[in-house]
Amino acid sequence: MGLSGAGGLGHISPMYSQALNTATGPADSSEAAQRFQERIDAEERVEPNDWMPEAYRRTLIRQISQHAHSEIVGMLPEGNWITRAPTLRRKAALLAKVQDEGGHGLYLYAAAETLGASREELVEQLLTGRAKYSSIFNYPTLNWADIGAIGWLVDGAAIMNQIPLCRCSYGPYARAMIRICKEESFHQRQGFEIMTTLARGSPEQKAMAQDALNRWWWPSLMMFGPPDSASQHSDASMRWKIKRFTNDSLRRKFVDATVPQGHYLGLTFPDPALHFNEATGHWDFGEIDWEEFRRVLAGEGPCNRERLAARRRAHDDGAWVREAALAYADKHRPAERAAA
Repeated sequence: MGLSGAGGLGHISPMYSQALNTATGPADSSEAAQRFQERIDAEERVEPNDWMPEAYRRTLIRQISQHAHSEIVGMLPEGNWITRAPTLRRKAALLAKVQDEGGHGLYLYAAAETLGASREELVEQLLTGRAKYSSIFNYPTLNWADIGAIGWLVDGAAIMNQIPLCRCSYGPYARAMIRICKEESFHQRQGFEIMTTLARGSPEQKAMAQDALNRWWWPSLMMFGPPDSASQHSDASMRWKIKRFTNDSLRRKFVDATVPQGHYLGLTFPDPALHFNEATGHWDFGEIDWEEFRRVLAGEGPCNRERLAARRRAHDDGAWVREAALAYADKHRPAERAAA
């Protein structure tokens, strides 16, 4: 799937929308909500046709759609380097990775559709700037070392976030995440291998790796979301077992896993406060610039406008694909009905 492919298929909701959930179940009530929570506490999976509180449905649509948007927008920083990869091997691996990200977005849009959301509506929210996606993708990829840093740090943070989602209480989301996490682990290994090659190369190459770490470290820590004290949705998501760990606990796990990897590479983290705490057994780190985080989320990052402009352009360029697919479906629908 090319960069325009994901955008081209984004609006074929009449063909692919499952529309499994409709307002036919019991209205939200304390008794129904209590029974639902008992199912969650018993680790039962919620499936599309099961009754669920409207707030649970809305929370899932928000989280899954933002996740899908992040996968699609995340194709852009790395897609920028496919034609400039230093070797054919690197080019093929990066092309496969970008293709994977497009597929992840489609899995996730399909999962959101099982909750009654229209893919057309979700994509429209992204293109108009009304929907959020991960702040990390609003930073530029200035050189090849950035591709290594994205794989090592960004995909490493994504895996830390996403592995617990394989146990999400909502079945379609959890099942989609199993395949996504397998592919993300390949992406992380690819990035670390690039960083290893650069760190063990010439002084100029090691300097490139260090520069990339300097620029991507703090945005990677922001990927886990705001601190727990400022997180609006964590309590409900934890209670419903949509997520299993808080933002701060996942961020700490990521730092503990990643700092030794950076030291193995012979690189220095851009945080003078970073140190190992013998009492806790964790790496303590400095204060994150949450003002920068809020600014990027609000659309004022280095590449926000560029990213959305690229998505709109891909969407417009893919209009003929959507039209052709719908025309094909309309043409063959009578024969399919007759055969049924």
